[in-house]
Formats: sequence, C-alpha cells, structure tokens
Amino acid sequence: MTPEVTVPGGAALPEPVRPRATAPVARPVMHQGWLDLTSVHWRYDPEVVQRLLPPGFRVDTFDGAAWVGIIPFLMHRVRPPGLPPLGRLSTFLETNVRTYLVAPDGRRGVWFASLDVTRLLPALVARATYGLPYCWARMRTERTGDVVHHTSRRRWPRSTAGASVDLRVRLGEVVPPDEVGELEHFVTARWGLGNQFGRLPLWAAVDHGPWMLRRAELLSCDESLTAAAGLPPPEGEPLVLWSPGVQVRIGRPRVVWGTGGPHP
Repeated sequence: MTPEVTVPGGAALPEPVRPRATAPVARPVMHQGWLDLTSVHWRYDPEVVQRLLPPGFRVDTFDGAAWVGIIPFLMHRVRPPGLPPLGRLSTFLETNVRTYLVAPDGRRGVWFASLDVTRLLPALVARATYGLPYCWARMRTERTGDVVHHTSRRRWPRSTAGASVDLRVRLGEVVPPDEVGELEHFVTARWGLGNQFGRLPLWAAVDHGPWMLRRAELLSCDESLTAAAGLPPPEGEPLVLWSPGVQVRIGRPRVVWGTGGPHP
C-alpha cells in the first residue's frame, strides 16, 4: 500500500516515504538524543486533523487515515554544535502529541500538536525561538522487565494545565530492518518538521540514523493530551512501537513556500 498525501479539494500529491534522509543536515543548529522512545499511534479522520494544521500545510495520510501519536521519550544531551551539554537543562523527559504533514513545497514531515517537557526553561526558549507549542509538565518513566510505564501531567500553560497521560506498554520482538512495514516507515521515517511562526510557514530539516524498532503491546492508556490539542479521543487498535533511540541533527528553520510539486 502506497502512502498518500491528502490535499484540500480531494487531489493527491504522492511522494515516497524514504527510510533514510536524502539530504543530511550539514550544518545543524542543534544536536539531540531521542532515547527510550515509545510511540502509540491511532487512526484519525484526515479532515479533523487538517483543521489543526497551519495554513499551507496539508495532512499526510496512510490507508486513508491521518495518524496521531503520543510519544514519550528521553531527550538526551541537547546542545548547539560546539558546546557541551548543560547538565539537567540538556537531558529531560518529553512527551509529544504529533501527526504528519506535507509542506507547501511537497516535503513530508512532522507537525507537533504539543511537546511536554520536565524543564521550564527549555520550554520557554523553544516557544520563543521556534514557535513550537512546548509545555511544562511533571513526568516519570519506569521500566520493569519488558513493561514500560510512563506518566505525565501538564503544569503550564494554564489554559491546558492538567492534561495528562498514563501509558503502559509491553515490549515485543525486534523488527528486522528488512521487515519494517510501510506504516511503520510512515510514522518513523520523517526528515523534517513543519511549523508556523507568526504568519510564516517554517521548515527545519532533521537527520539521524536508522531506527531500531521493537513491536509492542498497549496494556493501558488513560490520556487527555489529545483533547487538550483539540482532537477527539483516539479509537481503535493502535500501532505501538518502541526504540532505544537515535542521535539527531536539526537544521536551521527556514521559510518554505510552495513550488508546484514535491521537493526532491
């Protein structure tokens, strides 16, 4: 099954989902480790998700659905190039609510509905510099054998304080690289992130090595993060994955405009 891009008006703009970045980030503005990452994705009506996206961005779909994920992980050794990590300010827990979009020039990437972190200062800096919806939260992640238990409760901003997730998954078998499915590539092989800063559509390239994936089973999930993002509660059987993580290079955000076709 080929992933497709849903465009307002019913047209489709196909673009391959590439397991590796085709244009590595040569001059990153930020290094990050995304470690011990759990992802739980549900199908959503594309029209519902499209209403949340900034103008110019289009929801990306697979099998006729938008996919929205709750993704807790450890943000590790965050730092600009040439500088050492800043202790606890550079390593902290994070929980994202994210979906997938197509930029005005055709590139596929990630859109964040929210990014909850356990450090207030990084949240404030990221909101001011990137315009991303970072929030401050209390979080905890524990692993007992093959069971991962993650909890998060938002503290700031006040408008959505109390939004939370209590998530338990059981880790399963490792997915050999040649057995990673099309949907698994769709939610992991993302080489950019889209956002709006003021009225400008922005794009930042992302580069990292291949994911090592394990399949997982959702044991329980009690959450209100999707509602805080303006989405209905998730329904149906989710896609659940876990990874030990990757080391990430993020490029400088740039204004992106339509070009009439997919970006090479």
